[in-house]
Amino acid sequence: MSDQQPAETTEPAEGPSPLPAEPRRRRFRDRTLLFTLTIVLTVLVVGATVAAGMFAIRLNGNLERIADPFVALPSRPSMPAPTPDEAGDLPADTAMNLLVLGSDSRVSAGDPGDWEQGAQRTDAIMLVHIPADNSAAYVMSIPRDSWVDIPGHGMAKINAAYSYGGPALLIETMEQLTDVRIDHLAIADFESFTELTDAIGGVRMTLKEDLVDHGTLILPAGEHQLTGEQALTYVRQRKNLARGDFDRVQRQQAWVRAIMDKVRNDGVLTSPNRLTTFLDTATRSVAVDEGFSVQEMLGIGNRVKGLASADVQFFTVPIEGIGTSADGQSIVLLDEAPFDTLMAAVRDDALAGYLAEHADDVDTLPDVAP
Repeated sequence: MSDQQPAETTEPAEGPSPLPAEPRRRRFRDRTLLFTLTIVLTVLVVGATVAAGMFAIRLNGNLERIADPFVALPSRPSMPAPTPDEAGDLPADTAMNLLVLGSDSRVSAGDPGDWEQGAQRTDAIMLVHIPADNSAAYVMSIPRDSWVDIPGHGMAKINAAYSYGGPALLIETMEQLTDVRIDHLAIADFESFTELTDAIGGVRMTLKEDLVDHGTLILPAGEHQLTGEQALTYVRQRKNLARGDFDRVQRQQAWVRAIMDKVRNDGVLTSPNRLTTFLDTATRSVAVDEGFSVQEMLGIGNRVKGLASADVQFFTVPIEGIGTSADGQSIVLLDEAPFDTLMAAVRDDALAGYLAEHADDVDTLPDVAP
């Protein structure tokens, strides 16, 4: 992919511009960044065994639900048939694809239940694939400025789909672009980033460069235990990064990886008090489609609970480079042929083989993020 730095993000020329941020309604002010849902899935089954019954009911009550965004879709990719193993046996589980959206509160995701045209957009888009054999999990970032065809609106940045038509139109856009069927949706934002990070006592991260905010040194380069506020500063930066948004995406991925490492390796799962605090915070930090039941989450959590951090692979989809639209917007150009090959591997539940053969086509999260 190109190492060019994207120019400043501009809003789509078509459709209304985002409105100023309004006060959060209900629990959406408590949502956290990005991949919270997957973190919950990884540990929820453990939490259920530690504190079943009433606690599980409380966790279910914490989750905010989005009215079914799939019901009005005019057409959808077909559900893939399960692939037999070498012995000819069908897998016990089926592959699953989750669409996870993240938003910076400075532009306001607002309340997904009260979506208004032009008032909301999403800053981070991740497709999470869990294979039928439960051997790994794959987290694919799609740059927010990717220039794509949005049904009913023509070519625009992919994050404009949420502004034009809310969760349903973004799902329709993604399914049209990838021909991958989305099973469930989760939405998060930056605001409670600090809460979740502090709930587990901070996260250990290696800073490649000094962490500076508005000219003030926050932390020097090196390994540090980041508080929630420090981590928030880390993932929000873009202008001082060599590859702009591309490096910012990797910082977001690195935070998710650090959360997972901390939860799995620092005694959170074995401490009832810490686990309760974490689960309570996490389930108050995400909105999901109304069809995503706690029972299904528990089932997925049981599927992935044995994964190590190394089994979760983070990467950005194939990118051709940076371009300019006819109306002067700075846009990200997807590398169509490799992108289509990647999505075919997602549909065929064959990502492990794809990544072994096409490692250079994707932008893989390194051991130390930019």
